[in-house]
Amino acid sequence: MTKPKPKPEAEEEEEDWSSFASADYGDAYDPWADMVPVEEDSPSDDDFEFEEFVEFRPAPAPEGIAHLVKVGTCDWCLARLCGQHLEWSSVEEDGKAIRLAAHEKNPSLAGDADGADGADSGLADYCPFCEELFADLALICKRITDEMSGIEFAKLQIGAHFAKDHVAEEEVLRNRHGAQGSRALKAAFSDAIYHMLKPSFPDAEFVKEHPEIMLLIDTLTLEINVDIRSLYLYGRYRKLERGIPQTRWPCRACKGRDGGCESCEGTGQQYPTSVQDQIGEPLRAAFQAMDTSFHGMGREDIDVRCLGSGRPFVIELKSPQRRVADLVEMTELVNATSAGRVEISELRGSRRSEVARVKGTAADKSYTIRFKIEAETAVEEDRVFEVLEGLVGVTLEQKTPQRVAHRRADKIRKRDVVSVENIEVHGDEAQMSVRVESGTYVKELIHSDEGRTVPSVAGLLEAKCEVIWLDVEDVHAD
Repeated sequence: MTKPKPKPEAEEEEEDWSSFASADYGDAYDPWADMVPVEEDSPSDDDFEFEEFVEFRPAPAPEGIAHLVKVGTCDWCLARLCGQHLEWSSVEEDGKAIRLAAHEKNPSLAGDADGADGADSGLADYCPFCEELFADLALICKRITDEMSGIEFAKLQIGAHFAKDHVAEEEVLRNRHGAQGSRALKAAFSDAIYHMLKPSFPDAEFVKEHPEIMLLIDTLTLEINVDIRSLYLYGRYRKLERGIPQTRWPCRACKGRDGGCESCEGTGQQYPTSVQDQIGEPLRAAFQAMDTSFHGMGREDIDVRCLGSGRPFVIELKSPQRRVADLVEMTELVNATSAGRVEISELRGSRRSEVARVKGTAADKSYTIRFKIEAETAVEEDRVFEVLEGLVGVTLEQKTPQRVAHRRADKIRKRDVVSVENIEVHGDEAQMSVRVESGTYVKELIHSDEGRTVPSVAGLLEAKCEVIWLDVEDVHAD
């Protein structure tokens, strides 16, 4: 038997691969069987959407203006995109004039011969730039004037919230079809609102920062948000009665929630009043504000009076309906209603930035303190004078007092004693005026807080000392 001759390599390469790929079904395999015919797209009716790919000169060229009219640009956007000087007092009339001139050059832009509005002539009637936002200007301004009725203000800032895709799409269209340097939509809308509101608020100044009212318009929902900024007043207060905290102190039992409790008699406050309310409540009523916040240059303890020229403070009146008042009369009002518990002076207008300055100023303070010396054997008067006079220039090392450890970091603070004056000794009681660095715990300077303040009067006298009373005589803020 003769062996079959092997096929040439060329013949092997020319064998039909489909007989192997179809797993023994090579005769039935059709590699083009799954192909389906595709119908050609019918031409779109929205021809103007494709005209943006047609090369023509943008506005202020006549063909560019004609294109803006054809795609439905409103009168307001025509005026801002056509490269002419923009006068917001007559912008709508200017836009109509531009449209009329385009109609005269190209009558087909005005609609069909029967006076149609363009719906059947290939003309769009919806502005692709502002999405008909300028058509709602009158409604928006009416809502604004209604919302701001009865509010006193001198400075107004206008802001508008736009959808990001709207701003981006308008910018693309404006750069492609509008005149070079055309006013952007967001800025143009704010300018238009400003000029329409100006007659309603002729005395108001429209500003870019530090407004008294921040007006925010949501262009999607046409909602108006009137943010009345706080009114700030600076002054100094003297607390003439002990037992009054500087700011409101929520009830320890109910934390001021749910309308108070039996412990606080439904007030929600640990103490019936405060320096904040003694000053803030008369002012809140006078300026028709919603609430107050109090910012002092430090604070004294509840059982400590604040005398002398007083402690600097800034009172914040939130959302006031009124902003103008005679501050001398306001000072007299606060002092009269407080009935000798709190007095204020030097009341003047302020601003938010001064809050940080007042709270951040590290001012020396002068105190008068009286304390009792308890020892098995009476301490000689000369020894008391010696110890108190020797405190001048001393640097105290004060570990956080136990009475405030729940709200202050536990660390050692170094504070200087600046001066000691007016020392008096009457038997087992002593009194002195002392000026210390800001942040000094003066009571602990006397009784040592179980050795947490070094040196202390108690430690130097080797006797127990108990504070009888303490007054703030001056806050050296200047």
